[in-house]
Amino acid sequence: MIESFSALAQETRLNVFRLLVQQEPDGLPAGEIARQLSVPHATMSAHLSVLSRAGLVVSRRQGRSIIYRANLSHMQEAIRFLVNDCCAGHPAVCGPLAASLSDCNSESR
Repeated sequence: MIESFSALAQETRLNVFRLLVQQEPDGLPAGEIARQLSVPHATMSAHLSVLSRAGLVVSRRQGRSIIYRANLSHMQEAIRFLVNDCCAGHPAVCGPLAASLSDCNSESR
């Protein structure tokens, strides 16, 4: 999990991840991500590599393009880790936190 949090601690990578979450389930080609975030292609490639190694994005080849998607199951694992680790032994804290996560999930649909 540390690698995931470290990857998201950099502003451009966090913006990439946010953009890809918004583009679910289709994802975006690397060039389009770079264009939308005004980041040079070579720099974007490095950021996508970091996110991929951290497990936060997955990619697939589509013709000559590589399409990137947010790895939502990994994001859920990270959130679950934070909730379980931070709330360990404090169920009064976890209840409202879990409810707020449920509310967020229902609002996105």
